[in-house]
Amino acid sequence: MSIKIFCDIADLKSIKEFNKKKIVKGFTTNPSLMRKAGAKSYEEYSKQILKICSKKPISFEVFADDDQSMIKQGMKINSWGRNVFVKVPVINSKNKFTGKVIRALNSQNIKLNITAVYTANQTQKILKQINKKTKVIISIFAGRAGDTGKDPVPQFVKSIQIAKKYKNVEILWASVREPYNYIQAKQLGCQIITIPPSIIDKIDKFGKTFNQLTLETVKTFLQDSKKSKFKI
Repeated sequence: MSIKIFCDIADLKSIKEFNKKKIVKGFTTNPSLMRKAGAKSYEEYSKQILKICSKKPISFEVFADDDQSMIKQGMKINSWGRNVFVKVPVINSKNKFTGKVIRALNSQNIKLNITAVYTANQTQKILKQINKKTKVIISIFAGRAGDTGKDPVPQFVKSIQIAKKYKNVEILWASVREPYNYIQAKQLGCQIITIPPSIIDKIDKFGKTFNQLTLETVKTFLQDSKKSKFKI
């Protein structure tokens, strides 16, 4: 089972670089990444990204907090390009499920990426709002769950199982913490994993033997001790 790697970034220079890589099949952004990249105007900056990435799928997130404004933003974001997925959080900041937004946009054949998902119950609620033809990505945040001591794997297993009836739905492993997450996501049957640039570079170099790793580690320790002129 193959898995698509999306690059999680909003920096223009990085998008230019990673858009050329065959290993990268798409991009994901969010308001935090856009802010970090120095975006002043969300729309103008998104359109700059789309000039670089005009073919591969890319997700831009709504940042309104009520249903009507989310729907309005989603429709506008969708108009920016054919390769655009509209990212919608599964709940708003008042802990209200965004089912109405999901249903409204999905019914207009707008491609969606439902984000900030943590449980199979949330996946089930999303599936009840969508049709079986318009593309939907469900982004489950593995790393952030793991950071709090919770095992995200059972939620992926259940989510993948219940989404099987929907050929238009892909489960995405989000908030990657280490290169091995790519192997985990692939083994579970996730269709997509979104990864920051530094970890994509590491995955590109997969294939070293344990012996090579041991040798490299020992050599690094030796070089650092020499650079520091350590003596005992």
